[in-house]
Amino acid sequence: MTPHNDIVLFHYTFSPFAKRIVWYLAFRGIEYAQCLQPPTLPREDVNALGVKYRRIPILSIGRDIYCDTRLILDKLEERFPSGKLGASEPEQKVIAKLLEKWTVDGVFPRAAQLIPSAMPVLNNPKFVQDREDMTGRSWAKSAIAEGRPEALAHMREFFQLFESTILADGRDWVLNTEKPTLADIHAVWPFHWLSAMKGALPPTTFGRDNFPKVYAYIDRFSTAVKEAEQTAPKCKTLKGAEAVKHISQAEFAESDGTVDEKDPLGLKKGQDVESWPIDSGFNHRDRGQLFALTQQEVVLTTQAKVGHRDVHIHHPRINFRIRAIGYSGSRL
Repeated sequence: MTPHNDIVLFHYTFSPFAKRIVWYLAFRGIEYAQCLQPPTLPREDVNALGVKYRRIPILSIGRDIYCDTRLILDKLEERFPSGKLGASEPEQKVIAKLLEKWTVDGVFPRAAQLIPSAMPVLNNPKFVQDREDMTGRSWAKSAIAEGRPEALAHMREFFQLFESTILADGRDWVLNTEKPTLADIHAVWPFHWLSAMKGALPPTTFGRDNFPKVYAYIDRFSTAVKEAEQTAPKCKTLKGAEAVKHISQAEFAESDGTVDEKDPLGLKKGQDVESWPIDSGFNHRDRGQLFALTQQEVVLTTQAKVGHRDVHIHHPRINFRIRAIGYSGSRL
């Protein structure tokens, strides 16, 4: 077996999205390496791999580089099927996927609006400019203060929905299982992140007395994570140059790629294309030759700047746009 399963996780420790992957790897006991990144651009290690995608985390397995936590989790489930965390029954699968969509596309954008304006990081012009580039909205303190009441109203509804439906019957875990599953990772992460952020939620309306089941659930999950981390393999930390060298010298995790001939975009294998997210981070586009296109993902072949070997960049189809380079019209 190759060292750390050929997995390298590029992230920074306080990224709430990265936590989804760190938790998953701990629960599964999957050995991996990490390469810690700055919270703002530039990220020279990622750039050295030929990747323009700007969000964190990114996970590589060999010379395949996976972007977006939704795709990363699906790929880890596929690559390590024995003991996977995902549901097996169709009804439970759809609940887990709907929860993921709810928290990623609905809950988190409102949670991000509740970052307290008093946080020291908001005094850093570089951080503010970076987040404005990523989200396309103002991160000025005045804008944060103006949007806070509306965000709190939405978050209160999200807490209440969680309290009064999924957790209403007193179950420990979302799918009423004995241990946390992938559905719990999908459900808990923005609530976990926000509840730990001092000053984000006013205690008069978001205290433990208001939502006792939600906070008890967050506590249970935190305990389960700590227990899993105690028995999981120790994560090896790689310096940037070391991680890039390892990846550039590795083999592909997925060597076969097909392009769906029935896909509405009508793209062909080997065609020059670009792909980028349309919800955030949309100013940074990956370009390469189309290697694979399915209902779930698009895969581009490009060349790493270090080692000059081909790498495969994987993007999900959800909330991403793919376009032939040189095409003047609009494609979704």
